[in-house]
Amino acid sequence: MTADAARADMHGSRPGGAAMAAVHVVRRLREAGDWQREMDGILETVCRKMDCQRGILFRLRELPSEGFAQSVAAYWIDPDFGGELASPTVIMQSIINSDLLLERLQEDERQGKIFSGHTRDLDGFLRADFEKQSIKSFLSVSVFAHGHLWGTLAVNDCVDEREWTDEEEATLHIIALAIGDAIEHSPSEAHASEVIRRTMLQASLDAIIVIDETGSIIEFNPAAEKMFGFQRSAILGKDLLDTIVPVYYRKGYASGAEYMAGRGAPMVGQRLETVTQNAAGEIFPIELTATEMRVADRRLIFGSIRDLREKLQAEEEINRQREKLHQNEKMAAMGSLLAGVSHELNNPLAVVVAQSTLLHEFASDPQTKVRAEKVRAAAERCGRIVKSFLSMVRLHPTEQAETDLNQVVRAALEVTAYGARSSGIVIDTDFANGPLLAMADADHVTQVAANFLINSQHALVGITGERRIKVRTFRGERGNPGFSIEDNGPGIPEAIRSRIFESYFTTKPVGVGTGIGLSISKSIVERHNGNIWFEEVEPHGARFVVQLPAIAGNSAKPGEGPARSSGLRHALVIDDEPDVAASLSDILELMGLKSRVVASWTSAADVLGGHMPPDIVFSDLRMPGTSGMAIYRELLAEKPALAKRFVLVTGDLIGAKAEIEALPPLQRPQILEKPFSTLDVRGILSVVADEAAADNGAHI
Repeated sequence: MTADAARADMHGSRPGGAAMAAVHVVRRLREAGDWQREMDGILETVCRKMDCQRGILFRLRELPSEGFAQSVAAYWIDPDFGGELASPTVIMQSIINSDLLLERLQEDERQGKIFSGHTRDLDGFLRADFEKQSIKSFLSVSVFAHGHLWGTLAVNDCVDEREWTDEEEATLHIIALAIGDAIEHSPSEAHASEVIRRTMLQASLDAIIVIDETGSIIEFNPAAEKMFGFQRSAILGKDLLDTIVPVYYRKGYASGAEYMAGRGAPMVGQRLETVTQNAAGEIFPIELTATEMRVADRRLIFGSIRDLREKLQAEEEINRQREKLHQNEKMAAMGSLLAGVSHELNNPLAVVVAQSTLLHEFASDPQTKVRAEKVRAAAERCGRIVKSFLSMVRLHPTEQAETDLNQVVRAALEVTAYGARSSGIVIDTDFANGPLLAMADADHVTQVAANFLINSQHALVGITGERRIKVRTFRGERGNPGFSIEDNGPGIPEAIRSRIFESYFTTKPVGVGTGIGLSISKSIVERHNGNIWFEEVEPHGARFVVQLPAIAGNSAKPGEGPARSSGLRHALVIDDEPDVAASLSDILELMGLKSRVVASWTSAADVLGGHMPPDIVFSDLRMPGTSGMAIYRELLAEKPALAKRFVLVTGDLIGAKAEIEALPPLQRPQILEKPFSTLDVRGILSVVADEAAADNGAHI
């Protein structure tokens, strides 16, 4: 007797034994109520008949975020080798993707190919794993259920290398077919599958519609009912073409199935964006994913539909917000640019104003005095224009103070005057008598008036004949101050009048307007507890009106009242611009103060030591190396009495406000804006002198 025959006889294996094992297993699976409970016994029977030490039923499962994994559904190990053989290994998809042999094996399993051989002929992961499990020879066949690869059935010889016979391969293949058949007919599997399918249909947030080869709807889930407004019971059996396909797409198609097949551009097997129609006839955008299914001899089309209305609205809102952010960034960039420009312009303007004032003061020739006054007035107007531009692009909180609306509107006219002149527009003005006082932020209300004027200029661009803008300030019936700006342009169509104050709504051509001017104006006026409205002008044109709450009383104009001595005798001027410093020094000298000019600051001890102590300090806000605020903080710490007589000189007050307002109210320095006049300097000297006198009186 040969060694193989002896081993076969010892384990009860005979020629034909494997085939008998297959017959026994098939009968056992058919009679079993639950195939899974029979697997341990089936694997033992197969392994003993085929003289193998181990049998495994592997299951392919999809794990969240990990892909497919080959797990162990059942296995049997010969007790005689139990202490020596390791348990089967679970193989993850990540391992398969990194091993060429495993990738090829996975594809072969999907095609139903048998995998057999000796461990010594393998390489990579499988060889290391099989050697760890003491496998010498292996035989594996695919198990299919419900038309898909369910898993694999494998037997291992852990004693000898062997050549698997055709009978053994056929036996294992028959048993794999029987297992697959048992899985398909298992009540538990079928029930679970149906429950899962029904739950997915009911719980899906996407509309799911299934049609047959004639185009008739055979499935319509709750999400589809909600999306399309049809009841499931009412729409089942109806043709897709006659229900949810828009009318203008139906022409030329006989059924919904033909429509889905398309003409040169089929929808089946694609994910695409299109439109559909609900029960009310409303057309709306959707994302459609259509898949063809074969069930027995039937051809079905499965469609998953997602409503894109909210997504598109969200995208539109994102685009609006992005445009708003872009506009804000442009305004911020313009503010930064104008801050630099204003600083550079206000320094020479300060020199021009100061020197023309001094020339006017000391000139003996009347004609020279007149010319000097014209130069000073023009330079001050330049300064106001720069300040107005800067205040409109620099965002800052509303700071209401007693404000003359006549002056506010005049400032807006100065800012927009060039555009009107260059377009041939005539501007008529009608200002109320005397100061027209309101509690308002002058910069913000100037922006409102300027917006109205610019809008009127744009409205008159395409007008032939006379172009006219009328500007008026007034007191209402209850004394409320206000202003109006009207033009003889085409006016505003009645259909859009309700939307003119909406953000980003504009009728202007692309590149002309942003659509935010009127909405910003409305918010500014409302923050002042005022009213803003539109009026139609006959025969054509538009009028915008603003009215603010009234306040009682009049305030004295700056500089009014008798001139008096400030009591200040010595001044320190700190400025890196020699001409600006010299001009300020000349004005101070005119008012009886001797000045010492320094171009830079090192420390209080260095600058003040060895000199007459100053009664007042003027310092430029922005200088190389240090800033006026840094000097002020140093004086606060070391010479608090002098800090109370400290004046910041700046051409960008709006930009400096945040830094100044970070200080406690009682510690904030005085401000002198460039370009400054003798009146401005006299006002500062008067305030500082009053505060110094008050401090001296408090210590008597």
